[in-house]
Amino acid sequence: MKTNKEHLVIQSVQGRVHHPTMRGAGYRVGFDGWGRIPMATGGITYNYAIGDCCMGIAGDHIEPGVSLKNADASENDAMNAFACVGNTAKVLTGDAKGELGFVTGKHGGIDHVMIYFPSETLEKMAVDDKVLIKAHGQGMKLLDYEEVMVMNTDPELFDKLGIEEKDGKLIVPVTHIIPAYLMGSGLGSATLMSGDYDITTQDKEAVKELGLDTLRFGDIVYIQDNDGHNGAHYLKGSGSVGVIVHSDSFTSGHGPGVCVMLTCKKDTLKPKICKDANIANYLLR
Repeated sequence: MKTNKEHLVIQSVQGRVHHPTMRGAGYRVGFDGWGRIPMATGGITYNYAIGDCCMGIAGDHIEPGVSLKNADASENDAMNAFACVGNTAKVLTGDAKGELGFVTGKHGGIDHVMIYFPSETLEKMAVDDKVLIKAHGQGMKLLDYEEVMVMNTDPELFDKLGIEEKDGKLIVPVTHIIPAYLMGSGLGSATLMSGDYDITTQDKEAVKELGLDTLRFGDIVYIQDNDGHNGAHYLKGSGSVGVIVHSDSFTSGHGPGVCVMLTCKKDTLKPKICKDANIANYLLR
């Protein structure tokens, strides 16, 4: 597939491992009216990684691996905009200095970038460790499919997604197909080049019917009738492809987050169900 990847910029962005935060007593009122004090975003999550189920976790918006943020808002905005899923990350400080990992997603609201590192590296890391990312991918174009917008995707990861060209369409392997009516938090954002867009999971019958209880961190999914140009919105016949970046949530309008990678106003993107369509299978093998 012809792209402009030889013209893409590779640039450093950097963040620190961000300590988990909590407001006041920490209660979060769920869609069911119950108040909970759950573990949530930030820090180093040792026991959940890409490839693991993101549903049924005793936590809220859990981010797998390492969560990065910058104290300076403008620097953090740049990191969130320019870092792409699959980009190489390197620890710069502490006992894990020199260890390598890669970006697995971006989380709006808290404005974190999440990084996969092997478990032995996580054990050597600490809050405030500095991590450098080689940001690479924003501005990528598919030269024969100008109607498709590519974002948040490392070019090497793009090449591993197993996309097939057929009769002017792009056949994309995905684990799940998500109807537009289930999409929630993230609507109204000005861009999907940073942050994410949540699948609402409050309708348990819909979750079961669509198999969403099997969603995993790192799954590639297809969102029907969703256009991600200039923010997320409903558009009949359009479609978007993205990766699951954080866990389910108790909060109304929230659920597993999708970081969008491909979007099109037309029906050029066609999903093909494949249980192995997970970035763990593309980046850890």
